Amino acid sequence: MDAIIFAAIVAVFGIMVAWAGIKTVPQGREFTVERFGRYTHTLRPGLHFIVPFIDRIGAKMNMMETVLDVPSQEIITKDNAMVKVDGVVFFQVLDAARASYEVNQLQLAILNLTMTNIRTVMGSMDLDELLSQRDRINGQLLHVVDEATQPWGVKVTRIEIRDIQPPRDLVDSMARQMKAERERRALILEAEGARQSAILKAEGQKQAAILEAEGRREAAFRDAEAREREAQAEAEATRMVSDAISAGNVQAINYFVAQQYLTTFKEFAHSPNQKILMMPVEATGIISTLGGLAELARDAFGPRDDKGTPRPPAPPASRPRPQAPSPWGDNNGNNAT
Repeated sequence: MDAIIFAAIVAVFGIMVAWAGIKTVPQGREFTVERFGRYTHTLRPGLHFIVPFIDRIGAKMNMMETVLDVPSQEIITKDNAMVKVDGVVFFQVLDAARASYEVNQLQLAILNLTMTNIRTVMGSMDLDELLSQRDRINGQLLHVVDEATQPWGVKVTRIEIRDIQPPRDLVDSMARQMKAERERRALILEAEGARQSAILKAEGQKQAAILEAEGRREAAFRDAEAREREAQAEAEATRMVSDAISAGNVQAINYFVAQQYLTTFKEFAHSPNQKILMMPVEATGIISTLGGLAELARDAFGPRDDKGTPRPPAPPASRPRPQAPSPWGDNNGNNAT
């Protein structure tokens, strides 16, 4: 009976020892193993066996990427502006043993290191650079913090500045500055538009004046050419009349004098200073005038004798003078109609 009890006790003790030596590591974590308080190795995710009562689990490290919230803090910029800044830090443990034994309170160390470097980097910049160059700030912070945490077996993947809050009066001043800048740009654009419009208008007027001057020049050239042609035609007509007169053609001088006579009366009729023409103008008077001129021309260009004396014209043939009809009829006894 005692042997059975002893065997049962030994069996229970063996089960307890075996259970103490079996360790299961979940995915995303790593356990460090210490033997008599000294680090020996690291357990990866899965089932492992250790020496009971000799080896024990030291630190259980989370190997996944972790996010730390950087609390808000006040920073004085290079141009003495007070701003509040907060952000976030992303890091991942790459070496569980170093992260466990090289630094105490890893997350607190990373957080303080990040806050200190935020004050250092952002304090060396002006407010305008601080508000407009967040990528540059994030890059500098990431480089500094990641280099400082490498001995701890930690990789800082990203540092992001989440919010920058300038003082209220400074925000109002920046709003007024932005408004003034936009108004200045609007005035510049408006002035540039007016300038461009004036230039285009002047160019249009210049082109119109050039075209108008060219048109006047072309018209003057055409008018001069027409007057020249008219003068040439007049000279040719005068020459032809002169040749005809020299040849003794009386009809040519009659045509020339009659044309000039009618042209003169036409100019009198179209004169702006004469509205009514009070002259006894009759066709018979004009014909008689032309006849007198024809007689003069005949005398001047008529036949001459051997001494050059003009010969007298032949007497006109006698023609019976027409008699007016008698109201009492003719000699034959016919009554007038």
